Amino acid sequence: APAYLRLPPGELRARADRAVASLADCRCCPRDCRVDRLRDRWAACKTGRHAVVTSVFPHFGEEDCLRGWNGSGTIFFGHCNLRCVFCQNFDISQDIAPGPAAAPGSPPGVIAAMMLRLQDLGCHNVNFVTPEHVVPQVLEALVLAAEGGLRLPLVYNTSAFDSLESLRHLDGVVDIYMPDFKCWADARAKRYLKAPGYPEAARALDAA
Repeated sequence: APAYLRLPPGELRARADRAVASLADCRCCPRDCRVDRLRDRWAACKTGRHAVVTSVFPHFGEEDCLRGWNGSGTIFFGHCNLRCVFCQNFDISQDIAPGPAAAPGSPPGVIAAMMLRLQDLGCHNVNFVTPEHVVPQVLEALVLAAEGGLRLPLVYNTSAFDSLESLRHLDGVVDIYMPDFKCWADARAKRYLKAPGYPEAARALDAA
């Protein structure tokens, strides 16, 4: 059974409630913007109350152990808390207009339906791609998906610019944590990721 189904009764919903409440003073990632995203305000990640989903499909380009024969069920989130100059998903991470008016988000019921659809297609897992800035939204959608019959393991496919608070919410929920680590040197992080402090934040995750 996936990890989230082994939590004590009510624990997943309690985690989701705490995570969503934290959006009022957002600390989802190490940038600590502290804006009130519950009121659709946004800062570095350009995402308000609801997560922006750019694509959902069985992915056959992931690692063999994830894609199997029916694909890894990827949910790509729009926007990002990094500004990598080498980003291979620039069109969805940086080159979309910010804010809910320009890029309306998907409420939790819609994202839950996406997860269940991937399961119906035979995918071996649900793979959240670039989810660092939408952990609360992922959790509240997961509650609905689990209640709707989701039984797939979860992959947290991250750029490794996560906050410890977010990872505490995910502890015992995610089955596979897959960080795409970028660089060790702060000067390179500032130049190529536009995120000074990235190496320190990533090392803190490893230590935790």
